[in-house]
Amino acid sequence: MPATAPRFGAAVIRLLLITTALLGTLLAGAAPASAHAALTGSNPKDGAVVATAPKHVTLTFSEQIALGDDSIRVLEPSGKRADTGELRNMCSGNVVKYGVPLHSGLPDGTYTVAWQAVSADSHPISGAFTFSIGAPSKTTVEVPEQAAGGGLVGALYGIARYTSYAGFILLVGGAAFVLACWQRGAGERPLQRLVVQGWITLTASTLVMLLLRAPYTGSGKLADAFDLSGLKAVLDTKTGASLVSRLLLLGAGALFVAVLFGAYARPSPTTTLPDGASRRLPDSSEDPKEKKDLTFGLALGGGVLAAGVAATWALSEHASTGLQPGIAMPVDVLHLLAVAAWLGGLAALLVALYRTPGIESTAVRRFSRVAFASVVVLAATGVYQSWRQVGSWSALTGTAYGQLLLVKVGLVAVLVGIAWLSRRWTGRLAETVAPEAEAAALIEQRAGAEDESEGEGEAAEAVTVPADPARAAQLARQKAAVATARVKRVRDADPERLGLRRSVLAEAGVAVVLLAVTTVLTSTEPGRTEEKEVARAETSTAVPDRPIDIRIPFDTGGEDGKGTARVELDPARSGSNGLHVWLERPNGRVMDAPEVKVAFTHNEKEIGPLPAIPDRVASGHWSANGVQIPMPGTWELELTVRTSDIDQVTVKKNVKIG
Repeated sequence: MPATAPRFGAAVIRLLLITTALLGTLLAGAAPASAHAALTGSNPKDGAVVATAPKHVTLTFSEQIALGDDSIRVLEPSGKRADTGELRNMCSGNVVKYGVPLHSGLPDGTYTVAWQAVSADSHPISGAFTFSIGAPSKTTVEVPEQAAGGGLVGALYGIARYTSYAGFILLVGGAAFVLACWQRGAGERPLQRLVVQGWITLTASTLVMLLLRAPYTGSGKLADAFDLSGLKAVLDTKTGASLVSRLLLLGAGALFVAVLFGAYARPSPTTTLPDGASRRLPDSSEDPKEKKDLTFGLALGGGVLAAGVAATWALSEHASTGLQPGIAMPVDVLHLLAVAAWLGGLAALLVALYRTPGIESTAVRRFSRVAFASVVVLAATGVYQSWRQVGSWSALTGTAYGQLLLVKVGLVAVLVGIAWLSRRWTGRLAETVAPEAEAAALIEQRAGAEDESEGEGEAAEAVTVPADPARAAQLARQKAAVATARVKRVRDADPERLGLRRSVLAEAGVAVVLLAVTTVLTSTEPGRTEEKEVARAETSTAVPDRPIDIRIPFDTGGEDGKGTARVELDPARSGSNGLHVWLERPNGRVMDAPEVKVAFTHNEKEIGPLPAIPDRVASGHWSANGVQIPMPGTWELELTVRTSDIDQVTVKKNVKIG
């Protein structure tokens, strides 16, 4: 049995290494982050060929975004700026549209439009597309391969996001464990260190995110983290205000931690364990009413602070945009608090089981009830959040967000299963994990028995205390170390306690992975939005893979006025096209006419009609080359046939141009 602890310690190290590696993999796959907002349209469109230079370029987005003065850039084939740099807000109602004016007298060729913005849920988005004036040409402009929010800055920002969640969980969950489950644990140094480390981690991560915010949403250069002008711009955004609010709340949180581990954990009478360490005993002189009032005040104040810190996430990320934000934000706060109470309390329990042998079984049972209530809240809020962000069964399995959500649900199920095993160990624990004074006596009794067995058959040797105080202190430390190791062996020999420690450690390992998946999930485009974008793309114009060849019946109303027009457009794509029109009588014979005209109109964009007057090349056959179609989409083809001086008809047919 003495070899159990070293082997178990090695297992702990291996588990932490595995979870850390998995965390790194998840974070590496998280950058760059997807986001809510998406580019839904532009004028000119991507790949369009226009006959004359437009006066301005406009971009349309799926939801509200934040743009800077240089967020939209239009570049000539030579790389020179073609826009004036003046950003124009063209939003109207639910239409989110922005544009930039272009210089006059632009030359023909291919132009590049590069844009960058920040979506309403705080994630950066970017993209680029091209259009041509007159005819396509070569261009020296290189579109950036790295999307917004990627690279080293994106990776560091993602790590800071993860550690901020972890710090919040340790801070709130550890404090909640002390107040709700084991009040005497406020005087235990390991638990104090856990909560303080949570506060330090959350504060440091928030500061890092505040500094990295400007390069994360802008240049992507790490050196810009210390640019004061960029920091000022960040403070004017919703995310910047949330981060600053979090820092202010953490300042008040430092006072809460000081009271929790100061006045609340006032020194009590102590007893000495066989290892020479001192342990506190209950203070009989302490006023129970005063202790109860202080507990209530700390619980109320700490709860308000925890809810405020959780709200800084809810007010700036997914919950603040999309469907039902007024309901989603409070639900998100409850969800975060439940996560902290469960996983943070789990971390505190793990520390207590490993570092504080005097934890009572009643404290373990109290945490079991807290964890159960947290799981219930998580289930209720998680179902609502899943419905809000996913929206359909197809999005649950067919989008990245839905697939990550399924992974998260699976991990939660595993975590609940391990927690059930922990509850069984808790039931078997009985009073093995006794009150501290009883535990000390029990350990001392077992250690004494071990000393007696080890010393059986050996003559006692007289110990002479050296006169040198330094040597005496060294011998005392060595004796204390031997006694501590002996007590640890005796404590680890308790099978119930060892089983509980292992199951709680397994819970903690799964929780680390769960937190990593959750961090990636908060940076991923919700399934409902992604599915809408896919549907929008599918319902947009289909790109034909061959020339258009359509037949259009007509009747001018006069003698010999009935027939069928066969219209061919090659290659039926934006840009230059060849047009052919053939006329046939009802019996299939060639039909001639004095005049045939064609025009194209894009009703949705209010473009046209763009005339195309073909030349008669043979009896019943008209042709035109270089017919310009400015952009892809559904165009209305108007065919006008005149069979006499007074007999004429115009027929229309929708065609899809790729």
